[in-house]
Amino acid sequence: MGAGIVGLATAWAATKRRPGARVVVLEKEDAVAFHQTGRNSGVIHSGIYYKPGSLKAETCRAGRAALIDFCDEHGVSYELCGKVVVALDESELPALETIQERAVANGAKVEVLGPEALAEIEPHAAGVRALRVPETGIVDYRGMCDVLAQLITDAGGEVRFGAKVESLIAPGDGYQVETSAGLVAADRVVNCAGLHSDRVAESFGDDPEAKIVPFRGEYYELTEDAKHLCRHLIYPVPDPSFPFLGVHFTRMVSGAVECGPNAVLAYAREGYTKTHVNLPDLFDSLTYPGFLRLASKHWKTGLGEVWRSWSKAAFVKALQRLIPELRSEHLRPAPAGVRAQALLPSGELVDDFLFGGEDGVVHVLNAPSPGATASLAIGEAVVDRLESTSA
Repeated sequence: MGAGIVGLATAWAATKRRPGARVVVLEKEDAVAFHQTGRNSGVIHSGIYYKPGSLKAETCRAGRAALIDFCDEHGVSYELCGKVVVALDESELPALETIQERAVANGAKVEVLGPEALAEIEPHAAGVRALRVPETGIVDYRGMCDVLAQLITDAGGEVRFGAKVESLIAPGDGYQVETSAGLVAADRVVNCAGLHSDRVAESFGDDPEAKIVPFRGEYYELTEDAKHLCRHLIYPVPDPSFPFLGVHFTRMVSGAVECGPNAVLAYAREGYTKTHVNLPDLFDSLTYPGFLRLASKHWKTGLGEVWRSWSKAAFVKALQRLIPELRSEHLRPAPAGVRAQALLPSGELVDDFLFGGEDGVVHVLNAPSPGATASLAIGEAVVDRLESTSA
């Protein structure tokens, strides 16, 4: 269930693994890629940040290769434009070296650039040293989902829209999935509900070890006369004390250049604007011990993120650390996204992909970035797990 890229990739993997099997994707919206997939930054990640040996590292590398092959075969737009990760001063060099070490351990290609070499490929970017990552790219994930949905349909499966999953009934021989559009019988069930994955797991009678807390990422985009300021993707060295990458510049396959995101608590799990409030969602976040512990640890950085949410000048100042020539008039608002982040009761963000479930049910409980890049590999891994947990 869930017609985002992970749900569709899993369904497609199942149709290939079991030709002739009845595969049904349940989606509460009226289109694929409606939430996280259709609102992310469209990056093909190369696997430079992730702990070697982790699911993120392994599936990112495998998924990236599978994604490029898929796009080539099915005509999905993508470009391997590369990115640079820039250290803005000497204090960031140890963290940049750690990223380089992880990249090498994960099999990703990187090149160390001094200030002169950086200026040659990104003449408007600041930095005392940088890593160039040529394997990073950009892709049309929404278009990829359209193709996956068609492939599932062509193989005899179905993508059923307007079917919100409400509960799971286990009568003893298979399952009955109760949806807003009626019951669906199934031998095996996969929960890829993203922003609602923990709640779906709970409705199935499971007790997930982590809760989804929604973080809104807000973006601007460069005006036409400012696009020349960014040739690749330009990222800062992440702050190791804060669990997000920081604002950066991302070229898109549409030709736009996105700037952002910040990371603020969303007041609704689908809260794409500052004024969208869902009181049960907000209460759920604010009373969760894990969020309270996270907020107490990162309150100062969190306030800075909130300030950038309300102050364009503060947002511009953060972006100017990467491109000093940037001015407020170079930016116009762009659509926001909401990240489904699994958070433990201890206040620690789940760092790796997280699965749960048993007896023919698999819950995908955490699949943030690089989840889209890794989606085809995640889909195969989920089907493996589904088969291993089936009675």
